Amino acid sequence: MQEQDMLDWLRQHPEFFDHFAHEIADIYVAHSHGGQAVSLTERQLQTLRERNRALEGKLHELLAFGEENDQISDKLHRLSVDLMQARDLPGIIGTLEFHLQQRFAVPQVAMRLWLPEVDSNLREFAPVGDAVHKLAQNLVSPYCGPYATDEVRGWFADEAGTLQSFAQFALKTAGEPFGILVMASEDPQRFYPDMGTLYLQRLSELVSAAIRRVSGNAVCQDIAEEARHDDVPVLEEEAPADA
Repeated sequence: MQEQDMLDWLRQHPEFFDHFAHEIADIYVAHSHGGQAVSLTERQLQTLRERNRALEGKLHELLAFGEENDQISDKLHRLSVDLMQARDLPGIIGTLEFHLQQRFAVPQVAMRLWLPEVDSNLREFAPVGDAVHKLAQNLVSPYCGPYATDEVRGWFADEAGTLQSFAQFALKTAGEPFGILVMASEDPQRFYPDMGTLYLQRLSELVSAAIRRVSGNAVCQDIAEEARHDDVPVLEEEAPADA
């Protein structure tokens, strides 16, 4: 009889342990961590304790993940509220950079936009190459990892050579990209390939909607700037709400 056959037989006849309880109590086996032999009953208790410790470890891990997710959700909510209060593209961009760098502790942030109806001198509207357009098309979901094109790295100027990990996602409307947002860090484990991207996807949708909401006002920004010099009252941009 093979070991597996014996195990199957015991599973099919659990009454065996009741019929031979005293005999089983006299069976001694080697301790799992070395040392002297212990009874079969004690060995079973030890196995149960180890399983319990493993389950407790998983529970603590799940609780830690839950607390971390709660914190991220709260930060994303605060960002959403401030983006809703922003009236124009400079306000959207400033609010986004403030939250990502100060609240989410993202060291470097860069964004490029291409909106045909917008005429703006903002750096985010600097021309991009075909490779960036193709990258945005291919970013069906956020990318996290060590790779970034030379053009994208160039957006970070002097810090480009020190960056080790990137999170990149496209900004879209009706499924078509009109921009790309890149977050970068000197820490190679900040944005790693196997990390979850649920909140990054939500951030992508949030920022896309916020930009499209105010992009129609962008063409008026240069006129508003001239109006300031002509002493025509213009509403000042609101600072991001303190979270």
